[in-house]
Amino acid sequence: MNLVVDVANMEFISLTKENYPKLAQIYLEGIATGVATFETSAPSYEDWDKTHLPFGRILAVENDQVLGWASLAKVSDRCVYGGVAENSIYVATSAQGKGVGTRLLQKLIEISEANGIWTLQCGIMRANKASIALHEKCGFRVIGYREKIGKLQGEWLDNIILERRSRVVGI
Repeated sequence: MNLVVDVANMEFISLTKENYPKLAQIYLEGIATGVATFETSAPSYEDWDKTHLPFGRILAVENDQVLGWASLAKVSDRCVYGGVAENSIYVATSAQGKGVGTRLLQKLIEISEANGIWTLQCGIMRANKASIALHEKCGFRVIGYREKIGKLQGEWLDNIILERRSRVVGI
């Protein structure tokens, strides 16, 4: 079922343990595509929570329907990388192609900069053309790739590495 989405009326809410099942449901949709992640199952909230920053955990909602989510994770415990984060973004299958991803990523960029993040980075499977295009649209640039970095369903796959440098933090 495809939703009618009005991104102008979309709201952003913080992810909580209570609404995590909505994130997990959309994550499972991404896993099912075979091009969104090397993961094969959604983690528990507790495991997910341990690996993500306390800010930049957002759900996109319209008319009480969760349309997608985005989050930030630190890339290193070393203090010199304190302003660098890895971003994740997932849009519900029924809401794809309607501008939800763009709004989510723009909001995540805004939140990251408000919290001192000067570089966002991500690794996207080569076959995930829509996600690569979304990131480039939002100011990310391809900086390389990791060849055969992970195996999914018995096949070695590449990750395209993208980054976005803030124009307001760390300049």
